[in-house]
Amino acid sequence: MVLPLETLRAAPKVLLHDHLDGGLRPATIVELARDVGYGGLPATDPAELARWCHEAASSGGSLSLYLRPFAHTIAVMQTAEAVERVAFECGEDLARDGVVYAEIRYAPVFHTQRGLNLEQVVDAVRRGFERAEARYGIVLRQIVAAMRDRTDSLEMAELAVSFRDRGVVGFDIAGEEAGHPPKAHLDAFQLCRRENFSITIHAGEAFGPPSIWQALQYCGAHRIGHGVRLVEDMAIADGRVVKLGPLAQYVKDHRIPLELCPTSNVDTGAVATLSEHPIRHFLAEHFRVTVSTDNRLMSDITLSEELSRLSATFGLTLADVERLQINAMKSAFVGYDERVALIYGKLKPGFARLRGEPALAASLPPTA
Repeated sequence: MVLPLETLRAAPKVLLHDHLDGGLRPATIVELARDVGYGGLPATDPAELARWCHEAASSGGSLSLYLRPFAHTIAVMQTAEAVERVAFECGEDLARDGVVYAEIRYAPVFHTQRGLNLEQVVDAVRRGFERAEARYGIVLRQIVAAMRDRTDSLEMAELAVSFRDRGVVGFDIAGEEAGHPPKAHLDAFQLCRRENFSITIHAGEAFGPPSIWQALQYCGAHRIGHGVRLVEDMAIADGRVVKLGPLAQYVKDHRIPLELCPTSNVDTGAVATLSEHPIRHFLAEHFRVTVSTDNRLMSDITLSEELSRLSATFGLTLADVERLQINAMKSAFVGYDERVALIYGKLKPGFARLRGEPALAASLPPTA
């Protein structure tokens, strides 16, 4: 039975892979473009702009084409006020969708074209998130991203670490995988490892298992952003996994979280259709699977809708959805005590209510 979208919206959810500049409200883009004098928008009607962003991102079936609309979202995020507004609205939109914890990533260097320095960008995001937290009770944390085709990844890692006590919980590297291997940025990852700082790396989306292998074994990634092409290291016959390759076995055995973004993976051509997405194999083989949105504007998706599509396509039950949320919370980059508090204070009671079960107030979290 397909889970009703209303049920999924009411479920407490955790989001680990979402880009700040990929989730703007179309009306906000139009307003900010007017405020800053940006005349490059393909449409000034919010509904038409939303359609254009989704069609532009999904029509080419490649990551490079998927990234085209970001030129416009980034163009309007060049003042502290604009960045703070976008961060606040991100938190507001996620909270209204039932998200209780989210890690939002972005590349601060993209928001310095009109005079902001890197620290001012990160601080503007912090202010926006704190306002959303105070109003809606959602927990929001930042992941600072560097870009694979640039040479300033060490500076971005230093920036991320310097804000570790002000809402930044991780470091990422994003952008085109082909021709830009993660090991080219070893200095940045080694800094994070020396500083006991969490790392997630975009890998296994537009490039195959070697990208995932480098992210783990050279760079020390704690999570893999996407990782959908890990399936290429798995032998499949008659619709089921019959053998795991050494990399897939390592990922499974070491409980390395996969930040899967199914709708985005279809839009970028990483998989042909949702029904062919290997999430079904990862779930069947008990990998640490998490589900995220990637870019809510570009893929025209919310986390509830993402889960609804998976329920319709693969028969996910409410118990499956709960397991995915607990997987995500276990894999979050906040401290252990906060993860446990959210699992036992938000996730488990929320799903118990949806099942019509008694409150879990007496449930005790594990101590180890």
